Amino acid sequence: MTLTAPAPCAPAPLLVLDVVGLTPRLLAHMPRLAALGGQGSQAALDTVLPAVTCSVQATFLTGTTPAEHGIVANGWYFRDLGEVLLWRQSHELIEGERVWDAARRRHPGYTVANICWWYAMGADTDWTVTPRPVYYADGRKEPDCYTRPPALHDELTGRLGTFPLFTYWGPNAGLPSTRWIIDATRHVMATRSPDLTLAYLPHLDYDLQRFGPGDPRSHRAAAALDEALAPLLEDARRQGRTVVALSEYGITDAGRPVDVNRALRRAGLLEVHTQDGMEYLDPGASRAFAVADHQLAHVYVRRPEDLGAVRAALEGLDGVDLLLDEQGKKEHGLDHPRSGELVLLAEPDAWFTYYYWLDDARAPDFARHVEIHRKPGYDPAELFMDPEDPYVRVKAARALVRKKLGMRYRMAVVPLDPSPVRGSHGRLPGHPDDGPVLLCSRPGAVAGRVAATEVKALLLELAGLGGTMAARGLQQATTGAPGPVESAG
Repeated sequence: MTLTAPAPCAPAPLLVLDVVGLTPRLLAHMPRLAALGGQGSQAALDTVLPAVTCSVQATFLTGTTPAEHGIVANGWYFRDLGEVLLWRQSHELIEGERVWDAARRRHPGYTVANICWWYAMGADTDWTVTPRPVYYADGRKEPDCYTRPPALHDELTGRLGTFPLFTYWGPNAGLPSTRWIIDATRHVMATRSPDLTLAYLPHLDYDLQRFGPGDPRSHRAAAALDEALAPLLEDARRQGRTVVALSEYGITDAGRPVDVNRALRRAGLLEVHTQDGMEYLDPGASRAFAVADHQLAHVYVRRPEDLGAVRAALEGLDGVDLLLDEQGKKEHGLDHPRSGELVLLAEPDAWFTYYYWLDDARAPDFARHVEIHRKPGYDPAELFMDPEDPYVRVKAARALVRKKLGMRYRMAVVPLDPSPVRGSHGRLPGHPDDGPVLLCSRPGAVAGRVAATEVKALLLELAGLGGTMAARGLQQATTGAPGPVESAG
């Protein structure tokens, strides 16, 4: 009898929801997502260092650590440009094979929609939607989005309205931006039927950083997001999609800011230059400076002979938990050329500011603005309006009037005092209930613990496209059995 190979089956359609900040504790306020895991399956998710959006998403897509894919934080010092750049959008920054590349080898024509995952521009996905403001020649910035193919832009904005950029980040950050992303995801799934749909849902990032994870306002945010997800989850059920909901990190209580760059400046290691009475970081001239990103900071040291002085300035700094040298970076999967010569980890209740000026009167004007591209580090104070300014809302209202009239305006409302911030992330979690979680609508798909580096293999398995290595990696993730690396020796 002659046996013939079976015809290749169509891949099982997937919807992958990146629910920022989701933890087992928050599921108590999110009955729909809790039911997804309860009726399907659920596992703790072991994240990577740093536990920040861009690094972890790149790990999900490639199955590798930051040491391999190169996304060592949400931004870093580009040595060849002499500039600190955060929140870039080029997909070319990620090194390594993506999950859809592996899927297309097994099933040519495998289709992918990326709805607001980072590093979206230039990716060879079939449909792309990502926030992208319009920068006018007179300096105005207006909300908008980038899509591929281009015709999808007018289709989405005509149906959903302009992407609500000013609720995506800043003092007004809230549910409208996440609702827009949910609706865009529903539309793309209904009209294009991608094999793999990736959707980024940032809503929990806001109030958990503003108020801390235990605050009732954070619990209400979780409940609101869960309710907003209901129609998307129902669409996925009707379409026969397997749903995976996962998170990059958990946000924990952290109300102690650490001014790492000010410590380096006081030690004579960081330099600034002055224009119009304002001070600007001078990275190329500095012997050392830090790119702060939540609870991790990359410290760039220009000359090896200064490493001792930098250590002396930072090792005793209140709020610093660990200082990683070359060996420490290797042990934590951060030994990539983009990393700083040293890497700092904050203590559990602390986080790093980017501030480098010693007198607020000398701060650059962008410090009081929501300006994620000019600040040489992450600034969670952008989630607040300055509580010390009694006229801050009047100023904001005047700026909005000028904006509506088509005039240039300055929305200088961000405080220079970081003390209102109550939550942060970036460290590896101290307790599983405070760490990320993975939920799957398919019973028995996951259990126990799954490593972030094994999410790629898991998605291939769920799509029915997993090879031997993917299957063995999944076995390791769900049962603790040796995977391909550990069994090789």
